Amino acid sequence: MMDKVRDWFGFGPMTHGMGGHGHDHGDGGHGHTHGVIDPTIATTTRGIWAIKWSFVVLAITAALQLVVVFLSGSVALLADTIHNVGDAATAIPLWIAFVLARRKPSKTFTYGLGRVEDLAGIVIVLIILFSAIVAGYEAIDRLINPRPIAFLGWVAIAGLVGFIGNEAVAVFRIRVGREINSAALIADGYHARTDGFTSLAVVLGAIGVWLGFPLADPIVGLLITVAIFAIVWQSSKAVLTRMLDGVEPAIVDEIHHAAEHVSGIGRVESVQARWIGHRLHADVAISVPGMATAKDVLGVTEALKEELFAHLPALAEANVRLMSPAGPAAETSHAHHHAPEPFKVVCDLAEGTLEIVDTPAGERMRLTIDRHADDLAATVIIDRPEGPETLRLDPVADNHHRLESTVAPAEPHEFQARLILVAKGREQVLPFKMVEPEGHHH
Repeated sequence: MMDKVRDWFGFGPMTHGMGGHGHDHGDGGHGHTHGVIDPTIATTTRGIWAIKWSFVVLAITAALQLVVVFLSGSVALLADTIHNVGDAATAIPLWIAFVLARRKPSKTFTYGLGRVEDLAGIVIVLIILFSAIVAGYEAIDRLINPRPIAFLGWVAIAGLVGFIGNEAVAVFRIRVGREINSAALIADGYHARTDGFTSLAVVLGAIGVWLGFPLADPIVGLLITVAIFAIVWQSSKAVLTRMLDGVEPAIVDEIHHAAEHVSGIGRVESVQARWIGHRLHADVAISVPGMATAKDVLGVTEALKEELFAHLPALAEANVRLMSPAGPAAETSHAHHHAPEPFKVVCDLAEGTLEIVDTPAGERMRLTIDRHADDLAATVIIDRPEGPETLRLDPVADNHHRLESTVAPAEPHEFQARLILVAKGREQVLPFKMVEPEGHHH
């Protein structure tokens, strides 16, 4: 019976992990921040439902406290009310951001509007900062110019209401967090429980005033203000990290962990990841043993993608690249590679690099684009003694900034050629020459 009671109130063991697959990675990186909502919450219907009802409960709590603030003039209760309003208000701009982020990508916003969540985070941090300044000003003013507090009983009751409201949200978040195996939502629940103890401080302030120590109220208000400033600091770091394409180190560890489940990977050469809204994009470079066939490489790539999506529920896109391993082996491999030096493309329609590369399917002509006009089409025409060789460059499925030929360019790889770019009725022809490295002439 006691175990059931403890479980109801969220005092059971916390569930860790990032996706419900049974790996314990700790709760690092899953702390509560007001500027962002963790993707493990926002990507599930149940998680969004929890966000909505948490907002409703905290909004009602703050509204009841606000009435007593106007009647009593308690700055401690004012600070706690601002704190609860800040917790509740985070849901509004984030919900607007979620709605905008659901819009499909366009030619202007090719990745969609997920970044509006970062803007919403900045707005939230500024709102909380402003509220902290107001609460601090009121508390300092009341220390310098003490005023009597009315309705001490109601102030104490309002503090208890704040505690009960936060505790209800805590229980709710922890229970739902366990249902969807979200360590982030569970952590949010324990944060709400901590906020409840902040509300109890208002009760202590009221008792102090009742016992004849009138400065107890503004002192408690200052302590709560300090707590709000701590929230501003924590939230601003989280929001700015996201805006600068930073991710939690646990995510990089999880990607390496997913690779350990795939046989055939020589090593993970590099890992890059970033958030676009509450969806994660990952770019992983791997190397495979030298005897691996093109079929083996494709199988390893697909297996790794499956593991990545299984380990990271918030993952929206995974790009797996094959590259040569670092060290002496890479130098040996490069010594047999006879592709010419890349051609730098710079014109009105595009900027990038045109080169002959080794792929799992064989050699290909590839155009990697840094900047391009909309609806860009590219074709390479190589001057051969037997007649022109035409290679159409088509977009790669998982990377629209990369265009590749479907067949290998003929030997030798030393030739005069033209790159023809077409976009929106405009055409540009860029002549270029490729020369094989010394010692590799045919």
